[in-house]
Amino acid sequence: MNSSVAAQIIEAMDAQTAAFRADVIAGLSEADKLLPSRWLYDDCGSDLFEQITKLPEYYPTRTETGILTSNAQSLAAFCGQQAVIIEYGAGASIKSQILLNALRQPRMYVPVDIAGDFLAAAAERLRKRFPALEVLPVAADFTQEFDLPNAVPAEFKRTGFFPGSTIGNLAPEEAISFLSRVHRHVTDRQSADPQPGRTLIGIDLKKSTDVLIPAYDDAAGVTAAFNLNLLRRINRELGGTFKLDQFQHEARWNDAASSIEMHIVSSTDQTVVAAGKAFDFAEGETIHTESSRKYSQEGFAAIAADAGWRVTQTWTDSDDLFAIVGLETL
Repeated sequence: MNSSVAAQIIEAMDAQTAAFRADVIAGLSEADKLLPSRWLYDDCGSDLFEQITKLPEYYPTRTETGILTSNAQSLAAFCGQQAVIIEYGAGASIKSQILLNALRQPRMYVPVDIAGDFLAAAAERLRKRFPALEVLPVAADFTQEFDLPNAVPAEFKRTGFFPGSTIGNLAPEEAISFLSRVHRHVTDRQSADPQPGRTLIGIDLKKSTDVLIPAYDDAAGVTAAFNLNLLRRINRELGGTFKLDQFQHEARWNDAASSIEMHIVSSTDQTVVAAGKAFDFAEGETIHTESSRKYSQEGFAAIAADAGWRVTQTWTDSDDLFAIVGLETL
């Protein structure tokens, strides 16, 4: 890793610590306590999520991976030759390897992730797997505004890549803001003959709660460990006093929002300190940590249009559980 990238990661991690503290104080001060889902993904949380993706109940990863594998050449054609791939929330970059392997002479891979150490390790693995490919990791919170490094070439077609149905974690207005940010990142403003920017988005489609609930509350308890790890992170990074055995994981369906919600439930009346402040919990009170919205294809197309995109291609599985949507800038 060169010194400029290392400095960027350190600076981003310092900024994340300050943002984490601010979000914890603000979120636990609300009448209905909540914490942004992005804070679930420290190094331990990222590792636990990778374990979740392999669970039998968790259909999204294997279904999306099947779509990627079955349609790799079509997806590569959508991206074009010598593409620059910008992956948001890259994690271990497992799915991107399927796409990168199918591309013709990809120019650069830019993984973006909030977990700096995890990102650096994943980028190094990708360099070994694809030695001819330039890999430029960017430590950033993709839910907030950030600029791509100048080293990302402007003269090649850029394609955003956001697999995993992570867009479902964003409220509709947040999804529009994110898609607008991607629009800015992939738009070539320097070319005399600009090409339309592209992006590939994974969306989880609406389905029965008999399938959804187990996917977010698995029998092995990995999702529970993933959710409760957020309290462990607060204890470690913000001097928290959460007793994990006094909190439980809960997954519930919110029909009005068309989303699965993850909550951390207090099993007793208690007071907890975090970031130097005390917060009271009543028995049964929850911290809302994640929403995972499920879309119809028409509903997602409408949100994308609000951010300046049009749907040009869609790839789905045979059971219509999941979709990868190809967008081009309007």
